[in-house]
Amino acid sequence: MNYFELFNLPQTLECDKQQLSQAYQALQQLTHPDKFAADTEQAQRLALQKNSLVNDGYSILKHPLSRAQHLLALRGIELNGEQQTLQDTSFLMQQLEWREALAEAEQDEDALHEFADDIEHEIQTYLTRLQTLFAETELQDHTDHNQTIAQEIRKLTFIYKFQTQIEHHLEELEE
Repeated sequence: MNYFELFNLPQTLECDKQQLSQAYQALQQLTHPDKFAADTEQAQRLALQKNSLVNDGYSILKHPLSRAQHLLALRGIELNGEQQTLQDTSFLMQQLEWREALAEAEQDEDALHEFADDIEHEIQTYLTRLQTLFAETELQDHTDHNQTIAQEIRKLTFIYKFQTQIEHHLEELEE
């Protein structure tokens, strides 16, 4: 299922959140199961399935990481649930440095906020890089290029998870 088509949005990593929200609300109105309460059981079931599809699509398109994964899946490469490890030594070293920095900053709220800002900057850098990579292969299929995109998405997945760990430490300090 191409959620970009469902929501009538351009098939790009960059997403107009207001346009997405408006399309979601319009589709919700069309597919909401309550509209079909007086219909046959089959019509109700179909409405529920369509509404579920709309909700799934919205969940995927509203977040840049899942949007990138969906774009790649539309190119035939599924990353969801995979257990492939990164072979990029420099990124693995970066992960170790980040983990050490997190361990050092664990009890320092100011240091954690600064670290969170740094990680947010990394996320934006990766999203910009991915946007460029997707745009470069828009016109034709480049298997090697798609594998590069997949590697960048794997890295971004790690960074988002790491960002969650930092946020968790911040929440613990704030309690």
